[in-house]
Amino acid sequence: MKINTISTAVLSVAMILGFGQCKQQGTTTSTQESVPVAVSGLKIAFIDVDSLILNYAFYQDLSEELLRKEENYRLVLTEEANKFQKEVDEFNRKIQNNVFSSQERAQQESNRLEKKRQSIDEKSVKYSNELDLENRQNSQQVSEAIDAYVKEYNKTHNFNLILTRSSLVYADDIMNITAEILEGLNAEYKSSNK
Repeated sequence: MKINTISTAVLSVAMILGFGQCKQQGTTTSTQESVPVAVSGLKIAFIDVDSLILNYAFYQDLSEELLRKEENYRLVLTEEANKFQKEVDEFNRKIQNNVFSSQERAQQESNRLEKKRQSIDEKSVKYSNELDLENRQNSQQVSEAIDAYVKEYNKTHNFNLILTRSSLVYADDIMNITAEILEGLNAEYKSSNK
């Protein structure tokens, strides 16, 4: 039963790939025709990428570093916002008590405070953009590390297909190589950090 399900899935994929090739060659295939595929001896495995990434030490280290930066940025912005709020409160108190020597002086102080508010807003956007960029770069690094390791892993395991769990409707857990890949990735990462 398991082999039949796998064979059916492989045939479906092969038919889709075969249909795509026919279109590229300028021919079409009808739904009645089938593309012959040899499925005996085909080695297929899958990886649960979400689980792999969440448990990958490299990803965890990058995430912790990003979280530290985010917290540091948040502290800086909170401190600046608190100082700014005190200045605004002081400005309002002076306005209410007619402390400014002229309307022009009050306007100058109001303009200074507005520039300071804009500066804080710009810094907030800058920090957010930096964090977004670093997050994308981290994701790219993790993805590249996983891809490179899977290719190296497959040199000795000789799978014909390694899929991701997210692209599967069903697969027997015996085909799940996530734990092996994770163990190898973490070992490789730890040895590179010594």
